[in-house]
Amino acid sequence: MNDPVCPAANASSLAPAFEAENLCKTYKGGRAPALDHVTLTIPRGVIFGMLGPNGAGKTTLLSILCGLLRPSAGQVRVDGKDVRYEAACIKRVLGVVPQEPAIYPTLTARENLGYFGRMQGLSGDRLEERIRACLEIADLVEVADEQVNHFSGGFKRRLNLVIGLIHEPQLLILDEPTVAIDPHSRYFIHQRLRELHAAGVTMILSTHILEEAEQLCQEIAIINQGKIVAQGPLEGLLRSQRGNCIEVRLESDPPDSLAATLRQLPGITDVLVMGRNFRIVTPAPDEVVAPLVATLKANDMRVLSLSFGTASLEQFFLSRTADRGAS
Repeated sequence: MNDPVCPAANASSLAPAFEAENLCKTYKGGRAPALDHVTLTIPRGVIFGMLGPNGAGKTTLLSILCGLLRPSAGQVRVDGKDVRYEAACIKRVLGVVPQEPAIYPTLTARENLGYFGRMQGLSGDRLEERIRACLEIADLVEVADEQVNHFSGGFKRRLNLVIGLIHEPQLLILDEPTVAIDPHSRYFIHQRLRELHAAGVTMILSTHILEEAEQLCQEIAIINQGKIVAQGPLEGLLRSQRGNCIEVRLESDPPDSLAATLRQLPGITDVLVMGRNFRIVTPAPDEVVAPLVATLKANDMRVLSLSFGTASLEQFFLSRTADRGAS
């Protein structure tokens, strides 16, 4: 069978890296859709953070974007190509690094790279060149001929990463690439991802480590209960929070009724309690602070610190995924 004719690289380079339009997915027997009319555009040249609680729909979305799962409805394009009809063309430009290392434990690192390189259509001198390059990227040259089942978790993660890079993809999907590894290995992988980004590789990074997303990503989307609840440039999203919030730290644990009590104050639109810390969202921080402090004092809650205009990705994430019905 002849290879499919794929559009020239410069013809598709004007298209976004990934596009999803009204994407839906319902699993048989599921009480709610895993994805509910998700529309998402990921531009080229970014590390794009895909964030969400467990069961939010991240893995389903990533599986559809890389062609491993068919949606119930909606359209997906990768590199300007429809995943339904041009999967072979997409395979040439897309690399996938799964959460569970896709490696053969009884093979060596070199043998694993050779196997997956051949799966991507590489052979001969080109394959050997890419094996050498990937071993260097992962800093595994000295252990290249050791069986992978003797590797540490960090070394397995490094190998898992470069297996996804064996065919030099310009688009990369990474699902929790640093889960359950030591800080040194995580830092190593972060540095390699920065280098890939600087070389022009577009990435989707799914992670539960919000600090990781904050350090690496230029844009993010937060998915919750199958819906996109926030999307855009990271700095812009955080900046939108900084101008309308008050951060408070208490001396002791507050009562469970704190959020409900503070929501009764005029001008407060939302309250997020995180242990002894809580965040107030308000369009008028200067007007709210006096009644806020008075209410806390009347309820025997001592304030250790109070600040205006602070926001982290963790705070932003919790505000978008919290149960609004909770007190």
